[in-house]
Amino acid sequence: MTIQTEFEFELPIGYVDKEGTLHKHGTMRLATAMDEITPLNDMRVQANEAYLAIALITRVVTGLGTLKHITSNVIENLFAADMAYLQAFYQQINENASTQRVVTCPHCQQELKIDLASLGEE
Repeated sequence: MTIQTEFEFELPIGYVDKEGTLHKHGTMRLATAMDEITPLNDMRVQANEAYLAIALITRVVTGLGTLKHITSNVIENLFAADMAYLQAFYQQINENASTQRVVTCPHCQQELKIDLASLGEE
């Protein structure tokens, strides 16, 4: 039996680097207990609890476009929609180790299976 530990995603908007390059496609790995504990010692988290999400997402995003290193500066400069997407994606893969979710259509009440990793793709 193999365990999937990395999941691909596509940001809804994307990160624009200093050169103006748009980075949308990325990978996130499953979090470890240490990933969730270590940021609690970060002085930025201690000064502002809201920074915990930045510190945590920085630890588990393993790739974004052609960027070699994912730093807190990269995550801090994501658009709010992309950060919200990554937080939901983090929760989904770490709760179920899957990017698939069942949702109910608000119009017809039909249940649909969606793949969060495909959201944002054109």
